[in-house]
Amino acid sequence: MEDKEIRISLCMIVRNEENTIARCLDSVKGIPDEIVIVDTGSSDRTKEIVTEYTDKIFDFTWIDDFAAARNFAFSKATTDYILWLDADDVFVDSDREQFQKLKKSLDPLIDVVNMPYLLAFDKFGAVTFSLRRNRLVKRSKNFRWIGAVHEYLEVYGQVLNSDICVTHKGKSGDVSDRNLKIYEKRKAKGEAFSPRDLYYYANELFDHQLNNQAIEYYQKFLMTGQGWVEDKISACGKLAHCFQKLGEKDKELESTLKSFEYANPRAEFCCHLGHYFLRAEQYEQGAFWYKLATQLEKPIDSWGPMTEACWTWLPHLQLCVCYDKLGKYELAYEHNELARKYRPKDPQVLHNKKYLEGVLGLSSRE
Repeated sequence: MEDKEIRISLCMIVRNEENTIARCLDSVKGIPDEIVIVDTGSSDRTKEIVTEYTDKIFDFTWIDDFAAARNFAFSKATTDYILWLDADDVFVDSDREQFQKLKKSLDPLIDVVNMPYLLAFDKFGAVTFSLRRNRLVKRSKNFRWIGAVHEYLEVYGQVLNSDICVTHKGKSGDVSDRNLKIYEKRKAKGEAFSPRDLYYYANELFDHQLNNQAIEYYQKFLMTGQGWVEDKISACGKLAHCFQKLGEKDKELESTLKSFEYANPRAEFCCHLGHYFLRAEQYEQGAFWYKLATQLEKPIDSWGPMTEACWTWLPHLQLCVCYDKLGKYELAYEHNELARKYRPKDPQVLHNKKYLEGVLGLSSRE
């Protein structure tokens, strides 16, 4: 029996995206058979630009509810599967080519395809932060978006974990107050927050450096005993960062260790503990936690947020610092070299290399 290529609808909600929408739509060339654009109130050239790609453009009156807008967009799709993106997302060439192959080979019994979402990059172009999202779903399942803010797709059935990546091209460091304002409105109305709302409201407060308020709502979230385990783990990490900024060292340590209640130690928390002891000039303890980070097996197909540096070069670089402070220069050099494999042009790594070669009496090595 000959394989039948699936048909795909790309469904997007947009508003004032004239600077990004063409880049996004150019990057999906050859993937969607239909493009559905829902505009929630653009006042720029977004709709004009979109007309060059599709005539399926719909208006949706904004009601401070992302799930409602996305569900409306999904309702306009007519093909086998629905793909969703934001206007500042793209498929780079290699991922677009992989997606085109997937389109030709996808088993029609698959209901959901999830993909890594690459959210941040360092100055060398390496991924620094990522997570997974459900990206391609079977239209006949009528999956629904849930949540006015930080909405998610409620899915079930046969799931494929793909390694095709969606790359986020938004400006790093930009913090919009849009979501925070939506939460504040809901709070002012006396609306009861679900555990998920408590977590994401705390995230908005954290992003706006409202540390005391963020602590309050992360703690409220954890006290419910409910919610996704990855959100609980993340909340522990965010609490630790808040307490660090406030100079409350005991609570910083307590919050970091609390993450171990929900899962085995992860590299992100081992690195935080390493940094905690390094700051306290307790170098043996710092080295212990950084070394543990290097020994952990990186999760495959993890759904939680992942800070790539903690699973690759960072603990080696910090072990170099700890071992140097302890006078263990051979070990310091060894771990700096391991960090250099990941970041061969990093100025700090190269500085360490030159310094330690001098200390050890080594001739310069490439």
